[in-house]
This record gives sequence, C-alpha cells and structure tokens, in this order.
Amino acid sequence: MVVSLLLVPTFAIVAVGGFGPMVEGINAVNPTFSSLVRGATTIGVISSVAWGLGYFGQPHIIVRFMALRDAREAKAGRRFGIGWMILSVGGAIVTAMAGIAYFHQHPEHALTDPEAVFLDLAQLLFHPFFAGIVLSAVLAAIMSTMSSQMVVTSSALIEDLLWMVSHREYSPRVQLWFGRVGVLVVAIVAVLLASVRNATILDLVGFAWAGFGGAFGPIVLLSLWWRKLTNWGAIAGMVAGAVTVFWWGQFEPDVALFGEHLYEIVPGFAVCLILAVVVSLLTYKPDAEIQAGFDETVAELDSFKQGKRPARQVA
Repeated sequence: MVVSLLLVPTFAIVAVGGFGPMVEGINAVNPTFSSLVRGATTIGVISSVAWGLGYFGQPHIIVRFMALRDAREAKAGRRFGIGWMILSVGGAIVTAMAGIAYFHQHPEHALTDPEAVFLDLAQLLFHPFFAGIVLSAVLAAIMSTMSSQMVVTSSALIEDLLWMVSHREYSPRVQLWFGRVGVLVVAIVAVLLASVRNATILDLVGFAWAGFGGAFGPIVLLSLWWRKLTNWGAIAGMVAGAVTVFWWGQFEPDVALFGEHLYEIVPGFAVCLILAVVVSLLTYKPDAEIQAGFDETVAELDSFKQGKRPARQVA
C-alpha cells in the first residue's frame, strides 16, 4: 500500500512534466485549489476539520493501541503510526493533485469517476503487469480494514454482548462458533448494503466514520482523562451519539438552521460527550479499585514521560 501510494503520484508528476506544470494544470482547472478556506463557508470548514474527531472512535485503530505490551512501546508506535499516515495520506493527496493536472493535459483520457483517479492513473502509467500489482494495493487497503473490523466485531460479540445477555461462561469452542456466526451475519449485511449503490464511496465512508467517531470517540477520551465516567454514562453517550449521527446524516435537519449540511459527526460527538458527562455525574459512586487502577496507570505514564522504567507492565 505504501509503495503504491508513492509510486503512482511520482509517475504521474513525471508524466505531466514535473511539479511546476502540475501546479499550473491544477490552477487552470481550479484557481482556488491551493487555499484551504477560499470559497468555502464556515460550516464547510467546520465539517472538514471535524473529520479529525472520528479518529478517536475507530475500533480497528484503537485495537492497535490495545496491543501495546507496555507504555514504552507507545514511542515506537507513535513513530510508525505517524510515519505511515504521512506517507499514505500524503501520497493520496499528491495522487489527486497529479490526477487533476494529468487529465487536464490529456482530455482524450476521460475521467468518468473522480474516486477512481488512482485506479485510472495506475492503468495509464504502468505496464499491465505492474499495474495489476499496484491495483492490488486498493484490495489490500480494503482487506486490512475489513479484517480488523471483523476481529473487533467478533471480540465484542464474545467478550461483551454474549456475557451481558447470558451471564455465563462458555467453552472456547462455543465462543469460537459464536464469533464465526457473528462475522458471517456482519458479512451478509455488508453485502446487502453494497449491492444497492445509492451513494459514493466517500459518502459511505464519511457516514461510517461519523458513526464510530460520534458514538465511541468521546467515551474513549473520557475514559483516558476523566475519573468519574460511569458505565451508565458511557452507554447513554454511545447510544445517543449513534442515534444523533444516523438521524442527522439521513434527514439533514440542519439545512434550515445553517443553510447547508453540517457533518453529522459534529452534533453526534457533542451529544455523546455532554450526555456521557451528565449521566456519569448523576450515577457516579466512588470505587476504590477503579480509582487505584486509574492512579496506577497515570503514575506509570508519568514515569515513562520522565524516562524512568514503568513500575508495572500493562497487559
């Protein structure tokens, strides 16, 4: 994935004659492209910036942090995580920029779907054999996210929902089959949703991103930084955040308020955060064990920041 996201924009820039001609081609198509706010509205800017809120609630991302064996590994994880994001997101952005210039210079190659610019450039710039390898990066991206979501779904079904419903322990074999059935059901639902294309890929991803971010993001942040978050506060916040995102995204009630659509993650995140805090304050009861665990974790992180060896290992 990284190699493809670096090769395609590199070859595209060479094909248009270099970085300068690429910028000229972009300006010829859209003179305001280089500005982050020119021609945009306040609601549009807020909606764009709010995409960052979704990162806190993505289960397939959070599970990476949960895999850290101790606090010291966070330093290496930060380097790999941020390094990967710089390369992948930077490559995607430059691919879009080079694509604008390339198809402006070559009107004979019509770009029917802007979301397929990476695929079209790969097929136009590479030998078919290498183009196939590059195109497999798209499948790799899909499979990596899909497999992570499946693992999280199976884990949540077995570790959380199954015990919550039955209040009993099951054998590893039974848990395995419950997990398989859960993954199968999720896969079938995904196929049914994908069979009816009524939105672009970006719209579907944006809606799902808002759902995860609005439902889970505030809960994750409060769990890390606030001692008084309760289980009822977390549940109320997650349910309210998810419902708000769905309702706001489907019915767009903000059109009458703002004159345009506010990205649904903004109201979803706000409702989840406020309700989680309010309900937690109403249901909070001091728990010595939880407070001790919170204090121990904070002390460990402080020791790590000061360059000392942590007092314990985090499972």
